[in-house]
Amino acid sequence: MAEVQPLQGILYNIDTIKNISDVVTPPYDVISEKERDVFYKRHPNSIIRLDKGKPADTDTDADNPHTRAAAYFQTWLRDHVLIQDEEPAFYLTSLEFDVDGQAMARYGLIGRVNIEPFEKGIVLPHEKTFSKVKTERLALIKASHANFSQIFSIFSDESDIIGWLKNSVATMPPVYDFIDDTGHRHQLWRITDPTILRKVTGSFKEKKLFIADGHHRYETALNYKKWLIETGVDVSADHPASYTMMYLSAIQDPGLVILPTHRLVTRVPENSRADFLKAAAIYFDMEHFAFDSSDLTQTQKQFRQAMAATAGQNKIGVFMKDRPSYTILSLRPDMMNRTFGDEIDPLLKELDVTVLTRLILGTILEFTDAMLDDETVINFTSSDVKAITAITTGTHDMAFMLNPTTNRQVQGIAEKGLIMPRKSTYYFPKAISGLVMRSLHPGSNG
Repeated sequence: MAEVQPLQGILYNIDTIKNISDVVTPPYDVISEKERDVFYKRHPNSIIRLDKGKPADTDTDADNPHTRAAAYFQTWLRDHVLIQDEEPAFYLTSLEFDVDGQAMARYGLIGRVNIEPFEKGIVLPHEKTFSKVKTERLALIKASHANFSQIFSIFSDESDIIGWLKNSVATMPPVYDFIDDTGHRHQLWRITDPTILRKVTGSFKEKKLFIADGHHRYETALNYKKWLIETGVDVSADHPASYTMMYLSAIQDPGLVILPTHRLVTRVPENSRADFLKAAAIYFDMEHFAFDSSDLTQTQKQFRQAMAATAGQNKIGVFMKDRPSYTILSLRPDMMNRTFGDEIDPLLKELDVTVLTRLILGTILEFTDAMLDDETVINFTSSDVKAITAITTGTHDMAFMLNPTTNRQVQGIAEKGLIMPRKSTYYFPKAISGLVMRSLHPGSNG
């Protein structure tokens, strides 16, 4: 099954970079252009210059964000801003954060994982991907021949290998210990004991890995290996391109948090909004709440309480522009079966995000597949405050509010070889970029 190995990671030199929080960032796909500018200005050696470089009007095939990333990477290695470890290692990380005032911690193991096609059932996806994103990520890896961030995956840890590793580093000082911009504390330990490395690798041999975040990067790793082979490179079993770098967390970890991903929708005609509740009444029971736009704090509190009380019951909140109330839709029993029959797998029918995507957006509002994939039509946020504000300010026509998907649902969907609608999960916090990097050049031991 899963082949998880230590690697000779590339880390920031703590003698050169005094504050690691100055150079790490969230993953590329959640960074806005404005945030990118902030990271660029903060430090000349920020990971942002490698993972999400700035485009320029003068860009060419020979000089663009990807080629510049490759040049920065080699320069930083030469100047010892980055240093490759001399020994293979696993890297254990701790992330301390809070959700709604509740303190939490999540642990992750960074290593390299043998890449296999999804059809083999070893590494499993759960979401659809966007071809445009994969094209951009492939251009970066072709230019840089490196992994600058980890794919976030989860696994079932019945033997508690993560707990065992936590005990093994209990008296060891961390390589990194810092607070990021959001107030989250990060620690990283380097584990090089050969006995421990062998035990960790062996513990994964009967396991499957489920991608939590990083589907595009995993498919890009497969495409990169394919591209190398097509160009005549001998990609052997131990070639770095036969592996990708992952951050692995246990499904049993109480700090493995999924937040909901709400949908903010535009281009809904006024008559469609006016008729929506009547059309939805065929499929849903409804509960209406007064919506006072002058007291969003109370609205948010009331909404959260109503949704939390109905988690797992196919209930979806709806806010509409120019309406003084919001509605919680409760799916009637067997409605998905009666509407879609065998067209949708029973496991997928249980998901709130499927009810929203297929029944509400696809059937009631008659969105086409192209509209469902168009991020100018549908925006996403995990913040109910941002979603409600988008309606009160009129930037969006409708907001559909969801309860989060569960880790067990993710595992069940992936094991059955099924795919959820896009943006079905938001693992929080995302795995930060810049902790460990990896070279894909032959002989690099990355």
